[in-house]
Amino acid sequence: MLHTPSGGAGHGAAATDSGLMSIGTVLNVLRDEFPDISISKIRFLESEGLVEPRRTPAGYRKFSARDVERLGQVLRMQRDHYLPLKVIREHLDAVERGEAVPLPTVGPQRDGETAEAAAPGPTVGRIGRDELLAAAGVEDRELKEWESYGLLSPLPDGAYDAEAVTVASLVVQLGRFGIEPRHLRVMKAAADRDAGLVDQVVAPLKRHRNPQTRAHAEARTKELAGLAVQLHAALVQTALGVRLP
Repeated sequence: MLHTPSGGAGHGAAATDSGLMSIGTVLNVLRDEFPDISISKIRFLESEGLVEPRRTPAGYRKFSARDVERLGQVLRMQRDHYLPLKVIREHLDAVERGEAVPLPTVGPQRDGETAEAAAPGPTVGRIGRDELLAAAGVEDRELKEWESYGLLSPLPDGAYDAEAVTVASLVVQLGRFGIEPRHLRVMKAAADRDAGLVDQVVAPLKRHRNPQTRAHAEARTKELAGLAVQLHAALVQTALGVRLP
């Protein structure tokens, strides 16, 4: 359950008198349940029509408590059920219209089989190829092209990391501006260098004899990855002379 700020110091200080919240406040609220959430992820979900925050005259996003709750629902359905964003959006819209609709399942359901039995029960953090294609709204040939440029890579069993959905969707959005997959190789190379730097820092923790220290390596990796993403975004904005709301 998400706990939205109601006022006073801390998170609530970033909200307006009408109870609306900035995207930074929303990020802090969601992080309690979704540690990997980022501002980029929230903006992406907005671009996909999952949430529609208000805009100030200056163009800044302002989210209501209902917006935050809906974001939480979207993230849970992604995390727990691995549903494509289009399916999630249609389901939530139907619920808000007052329709009694069951939670969709991924994959076909055979005659006489219950929804629970039909669901494939995916491993945490993984998504199948067909689900990835459906979530991104692309054909198999396009996915193969992205793979040829190293933008996405399947795991040994043919599945993908769940973050592949975000990567695929962003590649599609960039393509609308005429940026082709081959142009994105430089971004992939930069990401690989960043990952290498982070891995170099946490490698001693991963090799440590103490199990608790090794477990701490994962948390440190996430923290460093988040900082690297923020720095990259800030550097790009500085280079272009723009500021994203």
